[in-house]
Amino acid sequence: MSFDAHQLDEFVLVGAAVTLLAIMAVRLSSKAGLPSLLIYLLMGVALGDSAIGIRFDDANMAHALGFAALALILAEGGITTDWREVRPSMPLGLTLATLGVVISIAVVAVGAHFLLGLGWELAVLLGAVTSPTDAAAVFSVLRVVPLPRRLTGALEAESGLNDAPTVVIVTLIAEGGIHEHAPWTIVGIVVGELALGIACGLVAGFGGAWLMRRAALPASGLYPLSVLTLTFLGYGVAAALHGSGFAAVYVAGLVLGNSELPHRGATRSFVEGVAWLAQIGLFVMLGLLLSPDRITVSTVGLALLGGLILTFVARPLSVLASTVVTRLSWREVTFLSWAGLRGAVPVVLTTIPLAEGVAGAQRLFDLVFVMVVVYTLLTGPTLPAVARILGLARPSDPRSLDLEVAPLEQIAADLMQVRIPSESMLHGVEIGELRLPRGASVSLVIRDGQTLVPETRTALRARDVLLVVVPRTLREQTQRRLEQVSRRGRLAQWLGR
Repeated sequence: MSFDAHQLDEFVLVGAAVTLLAIMAVRLSSKAGLPSLLIYLLMGVALGDSAIGIRFDDANMAHALGFAALALILAEGGITTDWREVRPSMPLGLTLATLGVVISIAVVAVGAHFLLGLGWELAVLLGAVTSPTDAAAVFSVLRVVPLPRRLTGALEAESGLNDAPTVVIVTLIAEGGIHEHAPWTIVGIVVGELALGIACGLVAGFGGAWLMRRAALPASGLYPLSVLTLTFLGYGVAAALHGSGFAAVYVAGLVLGNSELPHRGATRSFVEGVAWLAQIGLFVMLGLLLSPDRITVSTVGLALLGGLILTFVARPLSVLASTVVTRLSWREVTFLSWAGLRGAVPVVLTTIPLAEGVAGAQRLFDLVFVMVVVYTLLTGPTLPAVARILGLARPSDPRSLDLEVAPLEQIAADLMQVRIPSESMLHGVEIGELRLPRGASVSLVIRDGQTLVPETRTALRARDVLLVVVPRTLREQTQRRLEQVSRRGRLAQWLGR
Protein backbone atom coordinates (compact mmCIF):
# COMPACT_ATOMS: atom_id res chain seq x y z
CA MET A 1 0.00 0.00 0.00
CA SER A 2 1.60 3.27 -1.19
CA PHE A 3 1.29 6.64 0.48
CA ASP A 4 2.41 9.65 -1.57
CA ALA A 5 2.64 13.39 -0.91
CA HIS A 6 -0.81 14.07 -2.37
CA GLN A 7 -2.40 11.59 0.01
CA LEU A 8 -0.45 13.19 2.83
CA ASP A 9 -1.97 16.58 1.97
CA GLU A 10 -5.48 15.10 2.06
CA PHE A 11 -4.74 13.29 5.31
CA VAL A 12 -3.46 16.47 6.96
CA LEU A 13 -6.52 18.46 5.82
CA VAL A 14 -9.09 15.92 6.96
CA GLY A 15 -7.16 15.00 10.11
CA ALA A 16 -6.75 18.61 11.24
CA ALA A 17 -10.43 19.41 10.62
CA VAL A 18 -11.64 16.29 12.45
CA THR A 19 -9.26 16.85 15.39
CA LEU A 20 -10.33 20.48 15.78
CA LEU A 21 -14.02 19.52 15.71
CA ALA A 22 -13.34 16.78 18.26
CA ILE A 23 -11.55 19.20 20.59
CA MET A 24 -14.45 21.65 20.36
CA ALA A 25 -16.85 18.78 21.10
CA VAL A 26 -15.24 18.23 24.52
CA ARG A 27 -16.97 21.31 25.91
CA LEU A 28 -20.31 20.25 24.41
CA SER A 29 -20.06 16.75 25.87
CA SER A 30 -19.07 18.02 29.32
CA LYS A 31 -22.08 20.36 29.43
CA ALA A 32 -24.40 17.53 28.40
CA GLY A 33 -22.84 15.15 30.94
CA LEU A 34 -21.86 12.71 28.17
CA PRO A 35 -18.48 11.05 27.70
CA SER A 36 -16.84 12.60 24.65
CA LEU A 37 -16.14 9.14 23.26
CA LEU A 38 -19.71 8.94 21.95
CA ILE A 39 -19.21 12.02 19.83
CA TYR A 40 -15.89 10.73 18.52
CA LEU A 41 -17.37 7.33 17.67
CA LEU A 42 -20.24 8.93 15.78
CA MET A 43 -17.77 11.19 13.95
CA GLY A 44 -15.95 8.06 12.81
CA VAL A 45 -19.19 6.47 11.63
CA ALA A 46 -20.07 9.66 9.71
CA LEU A 47 -16.65 9.65 8.03
CA GLY A 48 -17.00 5.97 7.05
CA ASP A 49 -17.90 4.44 3.73
CA SER A 50 -21.62 4.57 4.47
CA ALA A 51 -21.62 8.40 4.70
CA ILE A 52 -18.68 10.55 3.59
CA GLY A 53 -16.94 7.56 2.04
CA ILE A 54 -13.65 6.96 3.84
CA ARG A 55 -13.06 3.22 3.75
CA PHE A 56 -11.22 1.54 6.60
CA ASP A 57 -11.54 -2.17 7.28
CA ASP A 58 -8.00 -3.27 8.16
CA ALA A 59 -8.48 -5.20 11.42
CA ASN A 60 -4.75 -5.75 11.93
CA MET A 61 -3.98 -2.03 11.65
CA ALA A 62 -6.92 -1.21 13.93
CA HIS A 63 -5.58 -3.73 16.45
CA ALA A 64 -2.08 -2.23 16.41
CA LEU A 65 -3.19 1.42 16.46
CA GLY A 66 -5.77 0.67 19.15
CA PHE A 67 -3.17 -0.88 21.44
CA ALA A 68 -0.80 2.05 20.86
CA ALA A 69 -3.55 4.53 21.76
CA LEU A 70 -4.52 2.56 24.88
CA ALA A 71 -0.89 2.52 25.98
CA LEU A 72 -0.75 6.32 25.68
CA ILE A 73 -4.00 6.69 27.62
CA LEU A 74 -2.76 4.37 30.38
CA ALA A 75 0.58 6.19 30.55
CA GLU A 76 -1.27 9.48 31.06
CA GLY A 77 -3.49 7.85 33.67
CA GLY A 78 -0.47 6.71 35.66
CA ILE A 79 1.46 9.98 35.35
CA THR A 80 -1.48 12.15 36.46
CA THR A 81 -2.56 9.89 39.35
CA ASP A 82 -1.65 10.99 42.85
CA TRP A 83 -0.38 7.83 44.55
CA ARG A 84 -1.08 9.15 48.05
CA GLU A 85 -4.73 9.59 47.19
CA VAL A 86 -5.23 6.32 45.33
CA ARG A 87 -3.13 4.11 47.65
CA PRO A 88 -5.89 3.49 50.25
CA SER A 89 -8.21 2.33 47.45
CA MET A 90 -5.62 0.18 45.67
CA PRO A 91 -6.65 -3.15 47.30
CA LEU A 92 -10.26 -2.63 46.21
CA GLY A 93 -9.22 -1.47 42.74
CA LEU A 94 -6.88 -4.44 42.29
CA THR A 95 -9.58 -6.87 43.42
CA LEU A 96 -12.07 -5.34 40.98
CA ALA A 97 -9.46 -5.64 38.21
CA THR A 98 -8.80 -9.33 38.90
CA LEU A 99 -11.48 -11.20 40.82
CA GLY A 100 -14.14 -8.80 39.54
CA VAL A 101 -13.07 -9.38 35.94
CA VAL A 102 -13.21 -13.17 36.34
CA ILE A 103 -16.73 -13.03 37.81
CA SER A 104 -17.90 -10.63 35.10
CA ILE A 105 -16.54 -12.86 32.33
CA ALA A 106 -18.22 -15.94 33.80
CA VAL A 107 -21.62 -14.30 34.32
CA VAL A 108 -21.74 -12.63 30.89
CA ALA A 109 -20.51 -15.79 29.14
CA VAL A 110 -23.20 -17.98 30.74
CA GLY A 111 -25.90 -15.42 30.00
CA ALA A 112 -24.72 -14.87 26.41
CA HIS A 113 -24.68 -18.61 25.74
CA PHE A 114 -28.07 -19.52 27.21
CA LEU A 115 -30.01 -16.29 26.64
CA LEU A 116 -28.39 -14.80 23.53
CA GLY A 117 -27.73 -18.12 21.80
CA LEU A 118 -24.04 -17.46 21.18
CA GLY A 119 -21.58 -20.32 20.94
CA TRP A 120 -19.31 -20.78 23.94
CA GLU A 121 -16.29 -19.22 22.21
CA LEU A 122 -18.12 -16.02 21.25
CA ALA A 123 -19.93 -15.97 24.60
CA VAL A 124 -16.67 -16.08 26.57
CA LEU A 125 -15.14 -13.49 24.22
CA LEU A 126 -18.13 -11.21 24.82
CA GLY A 127 -17.66 -11.54 28.57
CA ALA A 128 -13.92 -10.91 28.32
CA VAL A 129 -14.02 -7.84 26.07
CA THR A 130 -16.82 -6.15 28.02
CA SER A 131 -15.36 -6.71 31.50
CA PRO A 132 -12.82 -3.85 31.70
CA THR A 133 -14.03 -0.37 32.59
CA ASP A 134 -12.79 2.82 30.97
CA ALA A 135 -11.28 5.64 33.05
CA ALA A 136 -11.77 8.26 30.34
CA ALA A 137 -15.48 7.50 30.12
CA VAL A 138 -16.00 7.44 33.89
CA PHE A 139 -14.14 10.60 34.84
CA SER A 140 -15.38 12.68 31.91
CA VAL A 141 -18.83 12.62 33.54
CA LEU A 142 -17.65 12.58 37.19
CA ARG A 143 -15.33 15.60 37.08
CA VAL A 144 -18.22 17.92 37.99
CA VAL A 145 -19.36 15.73 40.89
CA PRO A 146 -17.03 15.74 43.93
CA LEU A 147 -16.95 12.20 45.33
CA PRO A 148 -15.06 10.60 48.22
CA ARG A 149 -11.55 9.63 47.19
CA ARG A 150 -12.33 6.13 48.38
CA LEU A 151 -14.66 5.67 45.40
CA THR A 152 -12.83 7.65 42.73
CA GLY A 153 -9.54 6.04 43.77
CA ALA A 154 -11.04 2.56 43.42
CA LEU A 155 -12.47 3.35 39.98
CA GLU A 156 -9.18 4.90 38.90
CA ALA A 157 -7.11 1.94 40.07
CA GLU A 158 -9.53 -0.56 38.56
CA SER A 159 -9.55 1.06 35.13
CA GLY A 160 -5.78 1.37 35.12
CA LEU A 161 -5.17 -2.28 36.01
CA ASN A 162 -8.00 -4.30 34.48
CA ASP A 163 -6.90 -3.87 30.85
CA ALA A 164 -3.84 -6.07 31.37
CA PRO A 165 -5.52 -9.35 32.45
CA THR A 166 -8.37 -9.00 29.96
CA VAL A 167 -5.96 -8.48 27.03
CA VAL A 168 -4.18 -11.72 27.97
CA ILE A 169 -7.46 -13.64 28.29
CA VAL A 170 -8.91 -12.33 25.01
CA THR A 171 -5.67 -13.08 23.16
CA LEU A 172 -5.57 -16.63 24.53
CA ILE A 173 -9.17 -17.24 23.44
CA ALA A 174 -8.72 -15.68 20.00
CA GLU A 175 -5.55 -17.67 19.30
CA GLY A 176 -7.13 -20.93 20.46
CA GLY A 177 -4.80 -21.25 23.43
CA ILE A 178 -7.67 -21.66 25.86
CA HIS A 179 -8.32 -25.16 24.47
CA GLU A 180 -4.68 -26.18 24.89
CA HIS A 181 -4.27 -25.32 28.59
CA ALA A 182 -5.93 -26.39 31.79
CA PRO A 183 -7.81 -23.66 33.71
CA TRP A 184 -5.11 -23.38 36.39
CA THR A 185 -2.49 -23.04 33.66
CA ILE A 186 -4.42 -20.14 32.14
CA VAL A 187 -4.63 -18.49 35.58
CA GLY A 188 -0.88 -18.96 35.94
CA ILE A 189 -0.24 -17.39 32.53
CA VAL A 190 -2.41 -14.37 33.36
CA VAL A 191 -0.86 -13.88 36.81
CA GLY A 192 2.66 -14.39 35.45
CA GLU A 193 2.25 -11.87 32.62
CA LEU A 194 0.66 -9.37 34.97
CA ALA A 195 3.45 -9.77 37.57
CA LEU A 196 6.16 -9.50 34.92
CA GLY A 197 4.53 -6.38 33.48
CA ILE A 198 4.35 -4.75 36.91
CA ALA A 199 8.00 -5.61 37.55
CA CYS A 200 9.08 -4.09 34.22
CA GLY A 201 7.01 -1.00 34.99
CA LEU A 202 8.65 -0.60 38.38
CA VAL A 203 12.14 -0.93 36.89
CA ALA A 204 11.35 1.55 34.10
CA GLY A 205 9.73 3.94 36.58
CA PHE A 206 12.34 3.99 39.33
CA GLY A 207 15.25 3.65 36.91
CA GLY A 208 13.85 6.41 34.73
CA ALA A 209 13.27 8.70 37.72
CA TRP A 210 16.89 8.16 38.83
CA LEU A 211 18.10 8.99 35.32
CA MET A 212 15.89 12.06 34.86
CA ARG A 213 17.01 13.59 38.16
CA ARG A 214 20.61 13.43 36.95
CA ALA A 215 20.13 14.34 33.29
CA ALA A 216 20.77 17.91 32.23
CA LEU A 217 18.81 18.16 29.00
CA PRO A 218 19.35 21.29 26.88
CA ALA A 219 15.63 22.11 26.48
CA SER A 220 12.73 21.87 28.93
CA GLY A 221 10.49 20.38 26.23
CA LEU A 222 12.67 17.27 26.16
CA TYR A 223 11.72 16.27 29.73
CA PRO A 224 8.04 15.46 28.97
CA LEU A 225 9.12 13.50 25.89
CA SER A 226 11.67 11.58 27.97
CA VAL A 227 9.14 10.67 30.66
CA LEU A 228 6.60 9.43 28.12
CA THR A 229 9.32 7.49 26.31
CA LEU A 230 10.35 5.81 29.57
CA THR A 231 6.81 4.52 30.10
CA PHE A 232 6.86 3.05 26.59
CA LEU A 233 10.27 1.54 27.28
CA GLY A 234 8.59 -0.37 30.11
CA TYR A 235 5.82 -1.43 27.72
CA GLY A 236 8.30 -2.62 25.10
CA VAL A 237 10.51 -4.55 27.51
CA ALA A 238 7.50 -6.26 29.10
CA ALA A 239 6.09 -7.21 25.69
CA ALA A 240 9.48 -8.56 24.58
CA LEU A 241 9.64 -10.74 27.70
CA HIS A 242 6.02 -11.90 27.15
CA GLY A 243 4.71 -9.86 30.04
CA SER A 244 1.82 -7.40 30.14
CA GLY A 245 2.80 -4.18 28.38
CA PHE A 246 -0.33 -2.43 29.63
CA ALA A 247 0.49 -3.18 33.26
CA ALA A 248 4.07 -2.00 32.67
CA VAL A 249 3.15 1.30 31.03
CA TYR A 250 0.61 2.17 33.75
CA VAL A 251 2.93 1.29 36.64
CA ALA A 252 5.87 3.11 35.05
CA GLY A 253 3.69 6.18 34.60
CA LEU A 254 2.49 5.94 38.20
CA VAL A 255 6.07 5.84 39.54
CA LEU A 256 7.36 8.62 37.27
CA GLY A 257 4.34 10.83 37.87
CA ASN A 258 4.84 10.66 41.63
CA SER A 259 8.60 11.20 41.58
CA GLU A 260 10.28 14.55 42.10
CA LEU A 261 11.32 15.25 38.52
CA PRO A 262 12.19 18.47 36.69
CA HIS A 263 9.33 20.22 34.88
CA ARG A 264 6.58 18.09 36.41
CA GLY A 265 3.88 20.61 35.51
CA ALA A 266 4.94 20.75 31.88
CA THR A 267 5.13 16.95 31.76
CA ARG A 268 1.58 16.53 33.06
CA SER A 269 0.22 19.08 30.59
CA PHE A 270 2.06 17.41 27.71
CA VAL A 271 0.87 13.87 28.46
CA GLU A 272 -2.70 15.06 28.98
CA GLY A 273 -2.66 16.63 25.53
CA VAL A 274 -1.15 13.51 23.96
CA ALA A 275 -3.74 11.32 25.69
CA TRP A 276 -6.60 13.48 24.40
CA LEU A 277 -5.17 13.16 20.88
CA ALA A 278 -4.89 9.39 21.31
CA GLN A 279 -8.51 9.18 22.49
CA ILE A 280 -9.76 11.22 19.56
CA GLY A 281 -7.84 9.16 17.01
CA LEU A 282 -8.82 5.88 18.67
CA PHE A 283 -12.55 6.53 18.83
CA VAL A 284 -12.75 7.99 15.31
CA MET A 285 -10.87 4.95 13.97
CA LEU A 286 -13.22 2.55 15.76
CA GLY A 287 -16.18 4.46 14.32
CA LEU A 288 -14.69 4.02 10.85
CA LEU A 289 -14.61 0.25 11.38
CA LEU A 290 -18.37 0.12 11.88
CA SER A 291 -20.71 -0.19 8.94
CA PRO A 292 -24.25 0.90 9.93
CA ASP A 293 -25.63 -1.39 7.22
CA ARG A 294 -24.62 -4.36 9.36
CA ILE A 295 -26.58 -3.16 12.39
CA THR A 296 -29.88 -5.05 12.30
CA VAL A 297 -32.80 -5.20 14.68
CA SER A 298 -31.48 -8.55 15.88
CA THR A 299 -28.07 -7.01 16.65
CA VAL A 300 -29.65 -4.20 18.64
CA GLY A 301 -31.85 -6.62 20.55
CA LEU A 302 -28.92 -8.88 21.45
CA ALA A 303 -26.85 -5.85 22.47
CA LEU A 304 -29.59 -4.57 24.76
CA LEU A 305 -30.02 -7.96 26.40
CA GLY A 306 -26.27 -8.44 26.76
CA GLY A 307 -25.97 -4.98 28.28
CA LEU A 308 -28.69 -5.80 30.80
CA ILE A 309 -26.77 -8.89 31.91
CA LEU A 310 -23.53 -6.92 32.16
CA THR A 311 -24.96 -3.84 33.91
CA PHE A 312 -27.51 -5.35 36.27
CA VAL A 313 -26.05 -8.79 37.04
CA ALA A 314 -22.35 -9.15 36.23
CA ARG A 315 -21.15 -5.75 37.43
CA PRO A 316 -23.00 -5.77 40.79
CA LEU A 317 -21.81 -9.32 41.51
CA SER A 318 -18.24 -8.28 40.69
CA VAL A 319 -18.42 -5.33 43.08
CA LEU A 320 -20.03 -7.42 45.83
CA ALA A 321 -17.34 -10.09 45.55
CA SER A 322 -14.63 -7.43 45.70
CA THR A 323 -15.87 -6.22 49.08
CA VAL A 324 -14.01 -9.16 50.65
CA VAL A 325 -10.96 -6.85 50.89
CA THR A 326 -12.77 -3.60 51.72
CA ARG A 327 -16.06 -3.14 53.52
CA LEU A 328 -18.46 -0.92 51.59
CA SER A 329 -21.90 0.41 52.41
CA TRP A 330 -24.81 -0.56 50.19
CA ARG A 331 -24.77 2.98 48.78
CA GLU A 332 -21.12 2.63 47.75
CA VAL A 333 -21.72 -0.81 46.26
CA THR A 334 -24.67 0.54 44.27
CA PHE A 335 -22.71 3.48 42.93
CA LEU A 336 -19.64 1.42 41.98
CA SER A 337 -21.94 -1.00 40.20
CA TRP A 338 -23.58 1.77 38.19
CA ALA A 339 -20.26 3.54 37.52
CA GLY A 340 -18.76 0.63 35.56
CA LEU A 341 -18.75 2.55 32.29
CA ARG A 342 -17.34 0.81 29.24
CA GLY A 343 -15.58 2.91 26.64
CA ALA A 344 -12.90 2.33 24.04
CA VAL A 345 -11.33 -0.74 25.66
CA PRO A 346 -14.14 -3.25 24.89
CA VAL A 347 -14.30 -2.13 21.25
CA VAL A 348 -10.50 -2.23 20.90
CA LEU A 349 -10.39 -5.73 22.38
CA THR A 350 -12.79 -6.96 19.71
CA THR A 351 -10.12 -6.14 17.10
CA ILE A 352 -8.05 -9.05 18.49
CA PRO A 353 -10.47 -11.78 17.31
CA LEU A 354 -11.07 -9.71 14.15
CA ALA A 355 -7.34 -9.74 13.37
CA GLU A 356 -7.11 -13.45 14.20
CA GLY A 357 -10.03 -14.27 11.88
CA VAL A 358 -12.19 -15.85 14.59
CA ALA A 359 -15.55 -17.02 13.25
CA GLY A 360 -18.26 -14.51 14.20
CA ALA A 361 -15.75 -11.80 15.16
CA GLN A 362 -17.46 -9.21 12.95
CA ARG A 363 -20.78 -9.92 14.65
CA LEU A 364 -19.06 -9.59 18.03
CA PHE A 365 -17.61 -6.20 17.05
CA ASP A 366 -21.03 -4.85 15.99
CA LEU A 367 -22.65 -6.22 19.14
CA VAL A 368 -20.08 -4.66 21.48
CA PHE A 369 -20.16 -1.35 19.60
CA VAL A 370 -23.92 -1.04 20.08
CA MET A 371 -23.65 -2.09 23.74
CA VAL A 372 -21.04 0.57 24.47
CA VAL A 373 -23.03 3.35 22.80
CA VAL A 374 -26.42 2.45 24.29
CA TYR A 375 -25.31 1.82 27.87
CA THR A 376 -22.94 4.76 27.96
CA LEU A 377 -25.89 6.92 26.96
CA LEU A 378 -27.91 5.30 29.74
CA THR A 379 -25.42 5.35 32.61
CA GLY A 380 -23.13 8.29 31.77
CA PRO A 381 -25.57 11.21 32.10
CA THR A 382 -27.23 9.66 35.16
CA LEU A 383 -24.06 9.14 37.25
CA PRO A 384 -24.13 12.61 38.88
CA ALA A 385 -27.80 12.19 39.80
CA VAL A 386 -27.18 8.68 41.17
CA ALA A 387 -24.33 10.01 43.32
CA ARG A 388 -26.58 12.74 44.74
CA ILE A 389 -29.53 10.38 45.34
CA LEU A 390 -27.29 7.95 47.19
CA GLY A 391 -25.88 10.81 49.27
CA LEU A 392 -22.31 10.25 48.06
CA ALA A 393 -21.74 13.55 46.28
CA ARG A 394 -19.92 15.88 48.62
CA PRO A 395 -21.47 19.36 48.65
CA SER A 396 -19.17 22.00 47.26
CA ASP A 397 -17.47 24.03 49.98
CA PRO A 398 -17.93 27.78 49.34
CA ARG A 399 -14.76 28.35 51.39
CA SER A 400 -12.64 26.03 49.27
CA LEU A 401 -9.66 27.77 47.70
CA ASP A 402 -9.17 28.13 43.97
CA LEU A 403 -5.54 27.12 43.60
CA GLU A 404 -3.12 26.79 40.69
CA VAL A 405 0.52 25.73 40.84
CA ALA A 406 3.41 26.53 38.51
CA PRO A 407 6.90 25.05 38.90
CA LEU A 408 9.99 27.15 39.65
CA GLU A 409 12.49 24.54 38.56
CA GLN A 410 15.72 26.49 39.16
CA ILE A 411 15.09 26.70 42.92
CA ALA A 412 13.11 23.43 43.31
CA ALA A 413 10.06 25.39 44.42
CA ASP A 414 6.48 26.04 43.31
CA LEU A 415 4.54 29.24 42.77
CA MET A 416 1.04 28.86 44.19
CA GLN A 417 -1.68 31.20 42.94
CA VAL A 418 -4.44 31.24 45.55
CA ARG A 419 -7.76 32.98 44.94
CA ILE A 420 -9.69 33.77 48.12
CA PRO A 421 -13.47 33.13 47.73
CA SER A 422 -15.95 35.65 49.07
CA GLU A 423 -17.09 33.31 51.91
CA SER A 424 -13.56 32.44 53.03
CA MET A 425 -12.51 32.89 56.65
CA LEU A 426 -9.20 34.21 55.31
CA HIS A 427 -10.92 37.61 55.07
CA GLY A 428 -9.40 39.82 57.74
CA VAL A 429 -6.53 37.45 58.58
CA GLU A 430 -3.12 39.12 58.62
CA ILE A 431 -0.17 37.63 56.73
CA GLY A 432 1.69 36.93 59.97
CA GLU A 433 -1.35 35.06 61.34
CA LEU A 434 -1.24 32.51 58.51
CA ARG A 435 1.74 30.81 60.20
CA LEU A 436 2.83 29.12 57.00
CA PRO A 437 5.64 26.53 57.15
CA ARG A 438 9.13 28.02 57.42
CA GLY A 439 10.41 28.70 53.90
CA ALA A 440 6.98 29.52 52.39
CA SER A 441 6.18 33.18 51.84
CA VAL A 442 3.37 35.28 50.39
CA SER A 443 5.33 37.31 47.84
CA LEU A 444 2.51 39.29 46.23
CA VAL A 445 -1.15 40.17 46.75
CA ILE A 446 -3.33 41.15 43.80
CA ARG A 447 -6.29 43.25 44.94
CA ASP A 448 -8.79 44.95 42.61
CA GLY A 449 -6.35 44.62 39.74
CA GLN A 450 -3.51 46.26 41.67
CA THR A 451 -0.39 44.54 43.01
CA LEU A 452 0.61 44.85 46.65
CA VAL A 453 3.83 43.66 48.29
CA PRO A 454 2.51 42.40 51.64
CA GLU A 455 3.95 42.94 55.10
CA THR A 456 3.41 40.94 58.27
CA ARG A 457 0.45 43.14 59.31
CA THR A 458 -1.20 43.22 55.88
CA ALA A 459 -4.81 41.99 56.25
CA LEU A 460 -6.21 39.79 53.52
CA ARG A 461 -9.57 40.41 51.87
CA ALA A 462 -12.10 38.27 50.06
CA ARG A 463 -11.37 37.94 46.33
CA ASP A 464 -7.68 38.71 46.83
CA VAL A 465 -5.23 36.65 44.79
CA LEU A 466 -2.11 35.51 46.63
CA LEU A 467 1.15 34.48 45.01
CA VAL A 468 2.91 32.12 47.42
CA VAL A 469 6.44 30.84 46.81
CA VAL A 470 7.02 27.54 48.59
CA PRO A 471 9.71 24.82 48.49
CA ARG A 472 8.32 21.82 46.66
CA THR A 473 8.69 19.57 49.70
CA LEU A 474 6.44 21.92 51.72
CA ARG A 475 3.75 22.55 49.11
CA GLU A 476 1.17 20.12 50.47
CA GLN A 477 1.72 21.29 54.04
CA THR A 478 1.31 24.91 52.95
CA GLN A 479 -1.82 24.11 50.97
CA ARG A 480 -3.37 22.30 53.94
CA ARG A 481 -2.64 25.24 56.22
CA LEU A 482 -4.23 27.76 53.84
CA GLU A 483 -7.30 25.56 53.47
CA GLN A 484 -7.60 25.18 57.25
CA VAL A 485 -7.58 28.94 57.76
CA SER A 486 -9.98 29.44 54.85
CA ARG A 487 -12.52 27.13 56.50
CA ARG A 488 -11.94 27.81 60.22
CA GLY A 489 -10.22 31.19 60.43
CA ARG A 490 -7.05 32.22 62.22
CA LEU A 491 -7.78 29.81 65.11
CA ALA A 492 -7.91 26.77 62.84
CA GLN A 493 -4.89 25.22 64.50
CA TRP A 494 -6.79 25.03 67.80
CA LEU A 495 -10.25 24.38 66.38
CA GLY A 496 -9.05 21.49 64.22
CA ARG A 497 -9.70 20.95 60.53
